[in-house]
Amino acid sequence: MADEEKTEKKAVVKKAASKKAASKKATVKKTAAKKAAAPKSQSAVKNLSVTLVRSKHGRLASHKACVAGLGLRRMHQTVSVIDTPENRGMINKVHYLLNVEEA
Repeated sequence: MADEEKTEKKAVVKKAASKKAASKKATVKKTAAKKAAAPKSQSAVKNLSVTLVRSKHGRLASHKACVAGLGLRRMHQTVSVIDTPENRGMINKVHYLLNVEEA
């Protein structure tokens, strides 16, 4: 019986140790994810100033969606968007409607 009790205690201790190790790994992963997702400083982020200079009426639905995705609602409205590949793609799709400047 003494051997059985010792093995049970060892099993309990091993489970507790593995839980601690797992929680440490999870904590490390969370902190690494936070560091990776940390926003860049405002000075490092490039902005583009986008102005709608031609009407979106009578255009393809996908082109209207790109204009709306950039945050433009009316003619001669200017918005500042972050220079990302997604925004660049929308700008390239409807370049003939827009005036784009680096801000």
